[in-house]
Order: sequence, then C-alpha cells, then structure tokens
Amino acid sequence: LFYLLTVQPSKRFLRSAGPRHNSLKIVGSVIFPVKVYVKLNHSSPRILCLTNHLRNLELIDPIFQWNGPRGGLSSENSGVQISPTGTLMLRHFNLSGVYTCSIVYKLTAMQPDKNLIIKYLIYAYSDPKNYYEFTAQYHAAPCNSSHNTSFEKTLLQILSKLVAEISCEVTLIKSECHHVKMQRGGLQNEIFFTFSVASLDREKHNRLCQQSSCDASHRLNKAKHLIERFFKRQVEVSRKSSEPLPQIYYIEGTLQTVWVDRCYPGYGMNAQIHPDCPECCVICSPGSYNPSNGIHCLRCDSSLIYGATKC
Repeated sequence: LFYLLTVQPSKRFLRSAGPRHNSLKIVGSVIFPVKVYVKLNHSSPRILCLTNHLRNLELIDPIFQWNGPRGGLSSENSGVQISPTGTLMLRHFNLSGVYTCSIVYKLTAMQPDKNLIIKYLIYAYSDPKNYYEFTAQYHAAPCNSSHNTSFEKTLLQILSKLVAEISCEVTLIKSECHHVKMQRGGLQNEIFFTFSVASLDREKHNRLCQQSSCDASHRLNKAKHLIERFFKRQVEVSRKSSEPLPQIYYIEGTLQTVWVDRCYPGYGMNAQIHPDCPECCVICSPGSYNPSNGIHCLRCDSSLIYGATKC
C-alpha cells in the first residue's frame, strides 16, 4: 500500500533554497503544469509524483517513471534522487524545462491499472545582482596629469576600505577627465567618477555575523550611508578650512546615487509570467533571450532553448 500526506505548493517554498527546503513537498496537477523555481546549483524541494486527489488515497502497486528534458531519470543519474515512493529531488540544479512523471496504479486489487501523467515546469533562478551606482565630480589637474591618476587610486582605496568591514566592495566603472566651460567663466578641468558598490557573498565573507547584519540589502544601505557621509565630510572640511582649495577637490552637490538591478545573461525578471517568483532572475524560456546584464528576457521567436543569450 502506498499512502502519503503532503502539502500544497505555495509561494513560500516554490522558490525556496534555504537549509529547510528538503522538508518541503510540491504536489502536481493534471489540469496544468505546476511551476517550480529552484535556485541555480542548489537542490530542489521534494517534487511528488502525486496530485491533490491521489495524495490521500491508498494506491496499490504504484509504478513511477520520471522524465526530464533529456529523457528518462533515475537515481543512477548524477544529481537525481528518486525515492521508492516516486518523490523526485534534483541536486546542483541547472537543467530547466519540462519534467513529467508517469504513475501506474490500482485503487483496488480487482480494478485494472490506471495511468496518470503529471507535468512540472522547473525553472532555475538566481538572485538579482543588486548594487548602488555612484557618480561624483572633482575639480582636477590638467587632464593629462599623473596627479589625477594617483588621486583616483587613492580615492578608490579609501572608499574600498570604508565598506570592507561590512563585506561590500567598490568597483570603478569609469573615470573621465573633461574640460568644462563654467557659467560666465572660463574653462576648468573636471574628473567624472562612476563607481559601483556591491555586497559580497555573505556565506564566504561574513560567516560569523548576525542574520540581520548579514542581509545583502542591509549591508548595501549601510555602505551607501558611509559613502554619502564621506563626501559630505569633504564639503564640511573644505568650508571650515582657511587654507586654499587643493588642485583636486570634490565639487559639492555632484554626488548622485542610483539603485541598480541586474540579471545574469540568459536570465530575467517577469512578475506576470512568474508571479510566484516576481523578484527572481528566472531563466529565459524558449522564445526569449537576454544577451547582457539586463533585467528582462527579450522576445525571440527563433530561440528554442532555456537560458538563451542570443537570438
């Protein structure tokens, strides 16, 4: 006899990749394919070869057969675990697509066999690459001067050290020196800095921190505050100083901050198609692609694979 109690799929665990996900169970449907979201290179929840109707029935001599995008699945396949009761778990998941389970069973010993095919759409997803992008302008030395290059290195070292303790990193995106015609004045040299601040992997860089302080968005917001305070402090020091301004100095009011979401190539966000994972970077389905670090999968009728990066 085969008897199993399980739970309904829900938003809470359709996208779960936490340490408790092994206890989560997802039930299929014969009416529509159930969407399941598995974090890239993580293990899936337990996916049952059952429907809501079958889960509370006693099934006689059940036989299960799973198939994935590349054909039949068995526990002999690397990264696949199938229990005697037909429950599927995928490890180190990276193969999105249609997964089907065929179940043959009897409700009574005298009845003929019944056959049911249950379909799942299993998508890999990743967390978006969130970061802050800063721009700032500095009065500069002549544009071909080595003083500008030395200052740039020093500034990046200071900013990097400022956020290192909260496991964030500063990356220079671009640095450009321009001649700027001032209003009712002459020309002056200005450096336009653009740099990003991103959080590093919490597990690798902050093993001992408290959960709230480890959170990527919490650390990013703290880094933003530290950098804004740094530039504000430069203005305050300049105002209080009786010394002439140095050749290279921050131009008050030019610091601008933008929050940026990015997905890896081949992944994108779409709350309409993936309402259970609206803030996930979900792998692009056939018929779409993402060639760069954009945020959306773009339409491409000639794309026939999951995770396309070109049309």
